[in-house]
Amino acid sequence: MVRPDKDVLVLGAGIIGVCVALHLQRRGKSVLLVDRRAPGEETSYGNAGLIERASVIPYGFPRHIPTLLKYATNRSADVRFRWTYLPKLLPWIARFFIESSSRRLRRAAMDMLPLIERSVTEHTDLMAEAGILDRARRTGWIEAYRTAKAFAAARTAANALDEFGVRYDFLGPQELQAREPHLAGGFAGAVHWLDPATVADPGGLVKDYASLFLRKGGEIVKADASTLAAGEGGWSIRTQGGEVCAREAVVALGPWSDAVYRRLGYRIPLAVKRGYHVHIEPAGDAVLNHPVVDVERGYLLAPMTKGIRLTTGIEFAGRDETPTPVQVDQTEPHARRIFPLGRRVEPTPWMGARPCLPDMRPIIGPAPRHKGLWFAFGHNHHGLTLGPATGRLLAEMMTGEQPFTDPAPYAMSRFG
Repeated sequence: MVRPDKDVLVLGAGIIGVCVALHLQRRGKSVLLVDRRAPGEETSYGNAGLIERASVIPYGFPRHIPTLLKYATNRSADVRFRWTYLPKLLPWIARFFIESSSRRLRRAAMDMLPLIERSVTEHTDLMAEAGILDRARRTGWIEAYRTAKAFAAARTAANALDEFGVRYDFLGPQELQAREPHLAGGFAGAVHWLDPATVADPGGLVKDYASLFLRKGGEIVKADASTLAAGEGGWSIRTQGGEVCAREAVVALGPWSDAVYRRLGYRIPLAVKRGYHVHIEPAGDAVLNHPVVDVERGYLLAPMTKGIRLTTGIEFAGRDETPTPVQVDQTEPHARRIFPLGRRVEPTPWMGARPCLPDMRPIIGPAPRHKGLWFAFGHNHHGLTLGPATGRLLAEMMTGEQPFTDPAPYAMSRFG
């Protein structure tokens, strides 16, 4: 039998993989973290920086006919798709539609609630250990509405979340202006979600967590995760320094997880939703105090280390297809009308891909046909939010501890 070099190989150094590695390390496991790039430089880099305690209802398939027509004709910055990609996506969309019925969507919300509820707490725990508690801003984020009708609907939707213990304020135009003095008028009202935390550099946060992992004796290597192979002693992977073996392996590769699970014979309905962002300098002395969503125009402005980050809605397209940042160009003129913005910091918008499963739950748990192989991917829009909670849950399962919540809703077996 080959003597393992490590207890666990964790494939993927995004927020999910780094948090899995940290929680396994806490429980006495020797861990090798593997990625083709440095930590936090793929999907985890490009998001709104929200640790989203308030997002207790998953993003389901819309049922409003005018909205569907707008999406179907690519007339919205919220959602865009490539016609050439649509045939491949149709089976996924069909299941997503079924899973978005009111009954199933509520079931998904209840299944995800234990993870969502712990999102800020688990991040705070890791930040305290890493010595970076000051990186978390506990100011929440704001959804702004241009019409009284849209604002009234948002108030109704927010009130429906009272059973989940979510806190929020309703803001009229003057109250919104008081919280965001440099935001232009014209909004009928806003919902200020109070429970979420935000960070000004999501990719930097992942790097900080990875630095903690290294300080505690962990190792990070660059390698091609697709070289993972089962062997007599467990699992091995080829690195530049040679083959490395471990008793167990975790696939936490986000939208690239199929590079491993497909070769091993698993059929998982994983799709990607692409998204774009660009950093823009604030003009003059303008300050944005919170992330702000312009709901009807389909974009978000977030104060980041590099400037104001304009993030777009989703694009359904092949993961590796050429970027088409049309949504950035659509929304930037609207953003400039509501907030003083200067020049773009980057000449080209960044593009990333979110790993999405049609039932709006991630896969967290063992691979049913391979001993010592574990999965942690498919977090949809909530990778940053759920990284530490996922890491804790999977580490508890792998080490035989009592999990803090029932992991059954996240089992791979639900896909056959």
